[in-house]
Amino acid sequence: MRNVLLVSVLVSLLGCGQGDTLERISGPTMGSSYTVQYVRTPQGPAPGQVKREVEAILEGVDKRFSTYRSDSLTETFNRLPANSCQYMPADVLELIRVGEQLSQQSDGAFDLTVEPLLDLWGFGPQSRFEKVPDAQALAATRQRVGHGHLRIVGEQLCKDAPVQVDFNSIAAGHAVDLLVERLNALGVADLLVEITGELKALGRKPDGSSWKVAVELPREDRQIAQQVLAVDGFGVSTSGDYRNYFEDNGQRYSHTFDARLGRPVKHELAAVTVFARSTLMADGYSTLLLILGPQQGWDFALRHEIAAVFVTRVADGFVSRSTPAFARVDKD
Repeated sequence: MRNVLLVSVLVSLLGCGQGDTLERISGPTMGSSYTVQYVRTPQGPAPGQVKREVEAILEGVDKRFSTYRSDSLTETFNRLPANSCQYMPADVLELIRVGEQLSQQSDGAFDLTVEPLLDLWGFGPQSRFEKVPDAQALAATRQRVGHGHLRIVGEQLCKDAPVQVDFNSIAAGHAVDLLVERLNALGVADLLVEITGELKALGRKPDGSSWKVAVELPREDRQIAQQVLAVDGFGVSTSGDYRNYFEDNGQRYSHTFDARLGRPVKHELAAVTVFARSTLMADGYSTLLLILGPQQGWDFALRHEIAAVFVTRVADGFVSRSTPAFARVDKD
């Protein structure tokens, strides 16, 4: 299940000139959707070529990282028993290394191997219904979780326990970066790419104005823009807990898990939006900060100079605050 989308894209189709036009392609991907908006120049690739390139990359990402198709490389690895290895492409191993970095930085709170816990609580691809597990089932499942059970040997990913990896916290950000890189190589310099809510913008629209994104308040009933930002060269990711959750005996359980505890987090941080040059890292850090919570997450963001907006629940609504690094994002 993807992170909650709190960032919307504001785009104007007016003001095109000098032979440049604003093109838009979109479609389904990764259980959600993608949108690519870019400035087409007379010398640039045709929309049909762009669409084919985009969809080929997204199909490849799905085949490598999906936990919802049994033939993906990820699910093939997840079915292997303990003490097994499997060849993996370079970018899969790259994301494993990123996951290890985020796990170490968060003292194990962030973990790519939480899929058995997600299934147990009802949020994962193999779950049938949402429920609070009993203590015995939880203890048994926690034995199958831990990034330390993974290791990379050459071009192989190996495991010494029957762990299962879940890249959903970073795969969309990685896919955005792949599309931006490929479109740049085709000669597309001005674009905005969005996949399942993770996005990156480069350059400007045909009329010279900036790409705009709106950071929204976490409302279940409607979208309310909290602030609108001009974005150029940044990836943007939001993680939140206010849509994907269930309630049991008056207790709210979200899909955001602290791997150290084996259960959903319990704090008042409703959402975090992160801006970073790498959409992959924006994706990972937004999840990590949401797991850590309003104070630990804030302290972490300050130490690592992360540009982030924190939205916290209070008695009469929400309050937000931005890190000092966030001031460098809006250039207009």
